[in-house]
Amino acid sequence: MNLFGGILSITGITFLLFIAFVVAALGYALGRITVKGISLGTAGVFIVALLIGALFFANDAATNAIYLKGTDIAVSSISKNYLKIVENIGLILFVTSVGFIAGPNFFSSLKKNFTSYALLSLIIILLGGATTVFCIAVLGCDSVMAVGLLSGALTSTPAFSAAKDTLASAYPTDMLSELEAEVTVGHGIAYLFGVVGVVLFVQLMPKICKANIEEERSKITSVDTGRVRKDSSELFHLDGFGLAPFALAIVIGLLVGGIKIPMGTSSFSLGTTGGCLLAGLVIAHFGHFGNLSVTPNKSMLELFREFGLMMFLIGAGIPGGASFTEYFKVNYFLYGALMTLIPMIVGFIIAKYIIKLPLFNNLGGITGGMTSTPALGTLINVAKTDNVASAYAAAYPIALIAVVLVSQFIITAYAK
Repeated sequence: MNLFGGILSITGITFLLFIAFVVAALGYALGRITVKGISLGTAGVFIVALLIGALFFANDAATNAIYLKGTDIAVSSISKNYLKIVENIGLILFVTSVGFIAGPNFFSSLKKNFTSYALLSLIIILLGGATTVFCIAVLGCDSVMAVGLLSGALTSTPAFSAAKDTLASAYPTDMLSELEAEVTVGHGIAYLFGVVGVVLFVQLMPKICKANIEEERSKITSVDTGRVRKDSSELFHLDGFGLAPFALAIVIGLLVGGIKIPMGTSSFSLGTTGGCLLAGLVIAHFGHFGNLSVTPNKSMLELFREFGLMMFLIGAGIPGGASFTEYFKVNYFLYGALMTLIPMIVGFIIAKYIIKLPLFNNLGGITGGMTSTPALGTLINVAKTDNVASAYAAAYPIALIAVVLVSQFIITAYAK
């Protein structure tokens, strides 16, 4: 790409990185704008990524590339796979960091509250499924589009993948290409509100409930691991930052996440998110093996958590924006908004008044039940404690399995 009359030339991956960091700088600036105490935070990066994708880029399905509008594809194309790499690396860094941060308190918290988090997750996903069926049966939304909207509304990549896999067993082969595109479009349309809606929700609810933040924080931080750890100075560290155990957790997580379990007409796997989250949780729970420390530096984990979230939002946002205007319809956007709002609001009310979870346990469970990675980052900033990640981690696996099953059921039930 030649800039400033050909004086400056930036091409290939370098151009992609140039765009990514422009998005990051502008996105964080947008995220800092606060209106009555509410801000987008890191989700501002996602909004800017979508806008830049929509304004300056377009899709080319034949070459699987996005390209700058008004230019030659052969000169300025960027493979979507490059952006997918950015997205996946960001996701891996974020969820592994969350696993390590939540790990020391996770299992003791899970022992106390597993039933509550499991119930909350199931309620959220079943409400999402019921809303989807309502959009199909009453509002007349196409079933394949509706399932794509559901996966986007819950920001669930596993549900998105499972929906596409299930199409192969429910529809004739000659229809698959068109139907997979329809699921993809639905996912992209609903994903915007799925991200921003939950991010704003976890900021608004403490204000609506007029919560005492310090008091609510004490309720979630008063968790005892129930174990005596060795002093860090007594342990052998492979490196000063703890990069070695962090890398080990990623390797184990990717292997575990890749295991496929047969489930009905398709298969289920934890995927990158679930595998790396689980590996981080388990390794952090032990903290050390003998005299070998497997606990990364806390400041490094916080840096990776934020940097990973930023990369994830950029990688997902730019290609999403490139196709957003092409396929966007107001009614689809509204259906997706319903699929986000109804499970989230009703789930919060049930968790507050029936399950009786404290506020930050409730909101942490909501972010996990909605499988919303960006909202967890925002909630950590709102609560000013990493311990909300334990609630997210407890609710997330149940929601992950449930949303895959619900998506498969809807596609099979409404197959034509």
